[in-house]
Amino acid sequence: MSHLRKNGIDIQGDTQKKQLINTGYFHGYKGYRFFEKASRPIPFSKYSDVYATIMYDSDLKSLFYSRIMFIETAVKNIALERIMIDANSEKIQDMYNCVVAGYNSFDKNIDERTKKKAQHNKLILEKNIQSSLVKAYDKNNPQIVHFYNKTNYDGVPLWALFEILTLGDFAYLLSCLDISTRDHITIDLGMKVASVDTNRELIYKYLYTLKDLRNAIAHNAVVFDARFREMDPSPAMKECLKREFRLPYINFKTIGDYLILICFYLKLLGVSETDIKEMIRDFEKITDEYKNSVESEVANMVIHPDLKSRITILKKSL
Repeated sequence: MSHLRKNGIDIQGDTQKKQLINTGYFHGYKGYRFFEKASRPIPFSKYSDVYATIMYDSDLKSLFYSRIMFIETAVKNIALERIMIDANSEKIQDMYNCVVAGYNSFDKNIDERTKKKAQHNKLILEKNIQSSLVKAYDKNNPQIVHFYNKTNYDGVPLWALFEILTLGDFAYLLSCLDISTRDHITIDLGMKVASVDTNRELIYKYLYTLKDLRNAIAHNAVVFDARFREMDPSPAMKECLKREFRLPYINFKTIGDYLILICFYLKLLGVSETDIKEMIRDFEKITDEYKNSVESEVANMVIHPDLKSRITILKKSL
């Protein structure tokens, strides 16, 4: 506390002492004292504003996490059903043989580099899946152990594999599918994106984007400033959401864009307009409460100036 006061942060009393202990100097103050990167310090002068920012971040995590888990489960189930239909099998090897792109999946006029890249990705996929199965077996995952320990073992079915895949590994699997199966999954999800997503990449690129947020939440990392972002959005990723909600822009540089992506998925998955708007209202409520609880200089840096107007457009477009 003395160190913080020497650095211009007003912190006093047993309550703030306890808050500092619970949130941690390194995880709390050091982790939240800047926006996105250390070269952009937030102009904190009071510890109460630091603590309010930590709580705002925590509220965002609570708001998003259950929705992301729902999206992950639903999209996995939709993709799983389509893969088994297109492969006409529930066997992992049949998936590799029938719907995963490889060297021989392309016409003769396709260039050698493209074919070799597809085969490379297929081999990496097989390696990743085998690694996931080994880890699950070693951890005595009952869904996996059951099949390997059967007397008449005939392989782990696809549905059991999908239960243990991380969101990132699942997205990679989708990226390795042939374009026909990716197109079918795109249609099954209800994505009307043919004109902007000619290579049917959105089904996995959006999941990679959600994966960054999901992992940050799961590891209790900072999310309010979207510093967790690992991937720049493609033109198709931006254009699709702009058209869907009639938004002026999308760049995934602020947390509001992740709210928009979650709304996009919830709408695709048949969640009612009422429930989606309830989530948006909760987002607005915790954001407004935060804005009203901290100094204006802090709020102006943490909350993007056009967040409110874009959320208004989002609600009108649902």
